[in-house]
Amino acid sequence: MPICSSPVTDDRANAAHCRAIAERHARTFALASRFLPDPQRRMAFAVYAFCRVADDAVDAGIETGSHASGSLHGIALSPADRAERLRAHRARLDAMLAGRPDGPIFRELHRAVVTRGVPFAPLYELIDGVAADLTPARFGSWAELARYCEGVASSVGELCVHLFGVQGGADVVARAVPYARTLGVAMQLTNILRDVGEDARNGRCYLPEDDLAAHGLSRERVLGDPAIAQDERWAPFMAMQIGRARALYEAARPGIALLTPDTQRCALACALGYAGILGAIERIRYDVVAQRAAPGSAERAAVLWQVWRTGPVIAPPALTPRAACAVIGAPAAAPAWTNTERIHA
Repeated sequence: MPICSSPVTDDRANAAHCRAIAERHARTFALASRFLPDPQRRMAFAVYAFCRVADDAVDAGIETGSHASGSLHGIALSPADRAERLRAHRARLDAMLAGRPDGPIFRELHRAVVTRGVPFAPLYELIDGVAADLTPARFGSWAELARYCEGVASSVGELCVHLFGVQGGADVVARAVPYARTLGVAMQLTNILRDVGEDARNGRCYLPEDDLAAHGLSRERVLGDPAIAQDERWAPFMAMQIGRARALYEAARPGIALLTPDTQRCALACALGYAGILGAIERIRYDVVAQRAAPGSAERAAVLWQVWRTGPVIAPPALTPRAACAVIGAPAAAPAWTNTERIHA
């Protein structure tokens, strides 16, 4: 039966809606997506929009438009209201997987899941991951933070493996997924390091408490001291975290060669673009409390040029997935969901 019975014009409007959300909120991804073939780009926008709305659901702002708009501003919502928004998002995912997609994002996501056979588990893993933000974030160790990063970002990496495709069958997918999940952890850790000040002003600190303590710092200081970056102990702490992030990028990069040749450049652009944020943090002397680090236009253009010049790997090497995950230091628990049946089309 048809994936969607809506008129073609509505189908295009659904795609445009998801694309607008991605282009408004994800500069690096929107640029990198230009390297994707049109079908994969459209599906990637659908997945991004789904993830973005899930993330927005637990933010403390109130929506300016529909729930699927992804547009918020700063009127505080209660924890109960935020939990209800995430519950509603999950209910709409349940309905979509039962063949009843509601709204442009879920109609586009339904189309992608049916077309590519995307597993259900990472979709639910993402929702459970962002649910951690319903309460004040607190991570005692890197192992705890890594598990959080797996939920909110490795899940997306796994989805992308299925959307992009690999050079081979299920055995290559099994090899590619751990690398993609490692890249997700690297990118989420980069987000955390970039957004320390913004998160602190919202009462959140994602930095591992044992790493802070090892440098004579504390979660309370991150939350309450806007001048913490002037402490001589701050730079070594941030340098350690940046080193960890770079090790993750390095561990993940070989997996890009397992993807189909026409999607490898997008994955590489995302990896290099996000890794560039780490250099931007260093250039502002690690003061991510007072300002937001971001690569300049020239640097972003240089990344795109470098990626464009990089030829795809046609014959993927035999890679060992365990090597990609070792640097995380904390294997995530297996998700509780499996695809025991296909989505209703």
